[in-house]
Parts: sequence; structure tokens; C-alpha cells
Amino acid sequence: MSGCSSGSFRVLNSAAEGWRQALRVVAFQAVAALLTAAACFLLGPDAALAALVGGGSMALGSLLAAWGAFGGGVAGAGTALGRLLLGTALKWLVVAAGLYLAMAVWRLPAVPALAGAAMAAAAFVVSMKYAAARPSTTRAST
Repeated sequence: MSGCSSGSFRVLNSAAEGWRQALRVVAFQAVAALLTAAACFLLGPDAALAALVGGGSMALGSLLAAWGAFGGGVAGAGTALGRLLLGTALKWLVVAAGLYLAMAVWRLPAVPALAGAAMAAAAFVVSMKYAAARPSTTRAST
């Protein structure tokens, strides 16, 4: 590695910074879910509740995925990849369960529930774009 003395290297991001970034993403998703529910309230309280359940399940799933990915501390590459895959699988199980409950069990309108989940997913993408543009504050000194 050029520019580094022997025995030291640059750290691009710490696990703590990854956890903070994941919490910011979940906050973006929660705000998107609330805004979608507010817009759907024009269609009635059932539509607003459906959007809230859809977006909330996406935000909860992202929180659980982040906990799975960053909850165990620093680990090897194989373990980290396993945690990431397990967290992602858990996220989509939570989203599917939330949408199933909203549409099949509670008989809430499907379109607002899917819109809430879609807007929360879009908030994930938007928040990651801004997080990637933000410089890291966790660089190791060389």
C-alpha cells in the first residue's frame, strides 16, 4: 500500500460508522413512511394505516438487517458476509410478513401498503446516495 508505513493502513470506515449510517437510513425510511401515510390520509384512515404498515415494515426490516450486519462487532470476511446475507434475508421476511398482515389479515388497501413500502425502499436508495457523498470521519492516522 503506497503512502502507508509498514504495519499500518488506512481504515475507510469503522463498524461504528457503518452502524450510524444504517440508523440514518432507517430514519430516512421512517420519515418516508410517515410522509406517505400523510399523503394517503387523503384517501382515508385505512389507506394511511396501510401506508404506515408497509413503510414501517421496510424500516423495521432495515433496522434488523443493520443489527444483523453490525451487531456482532468486527469479524472476518466470511463471517461478515454471512451476517450481511442473513440480515438481508431477515429484512425481506419482515417486509413480506408486514405486507401480508396489512393486506391479507387486516384487509387494508393494497396500493397504499405497497406505496409505503416502495417509498421507504426509495428512501433507502436516496439516503445511501447522500451518505456516500459525505466524507468519512473515521480515517486512521498513518
